[in-house]
Amino acid sequence: MRTKPMRICAVTGSRADYGLLQPVMAELRDDGEFDLSVVATGTHLAPEFGLTYREIEADGFAIDSRVEIVTPDDTGIGVAKSMGLALSGLADAFAALKPDFVLLLGDRFEALAAAETALVMGLPLIHFSGGDVTEGSFDDAMRHAITKMASLHFVASADAGRRVRQLGEDAARVHVVGDPGLDALRCMTLMCRDELENDLGFRFRERNFLITFHPATLDMVPSLDQFAALLEALAEYDVCGLIFTKPNADPEGRALTAALDAFVARQENAVAVASLGHRRYLSVMNEVDVVVGNSSSGLLEAPSLHTPAVNIGDRQGGRLRAASVIDCAPDRRAIGAALNAALELDCKDIENPYGDGYTAARVLCILKEIADPGALLHKKFVDLPSAGDAFHV
Repeated sequence: MRTKPMRICAVTGSRADYGLLQPVMAELRDDGEFDLSVVATGTHLAPEFGLTYREIEADGFAIDSRVEIVTPDDTGIGVAKSMGLALSGLADAFAALKPDFVLLLGDRFEALAAAETALVMGLPLIHFSGGDVTEGSFDDAMRHAITKMASLHFVASADAGRRVRQLGEDAARVHVVGDPGLDALRCMTLMCRDELENDLGFRFRERNFLITFHPATLDMVPSLDQFAALLEALAEYDVCGLIFTKPNADPEGRALTAALDAFVARQENAVAVASLGHRRYLSVMNEVDVVVGNSSSGLLEAPSLHTPAVNIGDRQGGRLRAASVIDCAPDRRAIGAALNAALELDCKDIENPYGDGYTAARVLCILKEIADPGALLHKKFVDLPSAGDAFHV
């Protein structure tokens, strides 16, 4: 039995991972058996991405350490240098905070840097959302790399759990708990359309789209070409309201943002926001007719709101999806056809394959059973039973 609270350090690097991780962080903060610290890094601290650390503070969390890593260069070289800054800054943060566990979600490059830092500093790592697949992005490889550095795995689905075990992880360390982002949907009071219009300074139309398009870092079709095709398709929906959230900090992100700003400047029916924040984002998602782009939110959260999604290109290739998701190629005609199909899709009976919104409670029950986090650092590679197709050298 533990005699003092378990110290858990949550590292968040963007609006995306924070929105999903927030329900677990809130449960840890409010439970006396845990001592939560928070490290904010990545785009949270960058003005061009909306200074989203303010949302963390608005939710009642104290930020114990801020690690600035975003540079003006969003090429592969610039992102690699950002990872170097993250390694250095997170080492100082972890040394000062002395956590029993480091807690991460997902697959971003700053999460990979945090995992590497925790590994070499001998800090056990809790990882959410391992075992997911996104074949069109280098995040896919980062996610699987983090899995191998993690001591404890909280996964969203049975399929994800199976993939984590395929990587040699002990089944006793792999827990299917659902995706924590759905907890927020279960508990959150969403904003109504009038509130959103006043807040955004934007008037909804009879039909409306919520659009997020990030760089597709491994897709065969260049991200700028894909985005140009999307904008061409959307230009034909000039009677519809178009609400964009801006791209992330991956390579080509700033070029996509420049193209988006130019499009919005000439489209009276469009608005672009650096970051809506989690509550506003889900509230807009609840009000629009279709979610469009290549963000995981169209697959993860939109089904719970019974909002159809048009998923463009291969960025989310291989990820689990509900019947409310329509996949299409990144060209103008295919996108237009998918948008028309989505507008006719009835999603009222859609079930979300990512869980039921009670992930945080399951996680805390599991963590409370751990007497010695340090004992989890030593891992054995667990081979899967042979299917008879032995490899020979």
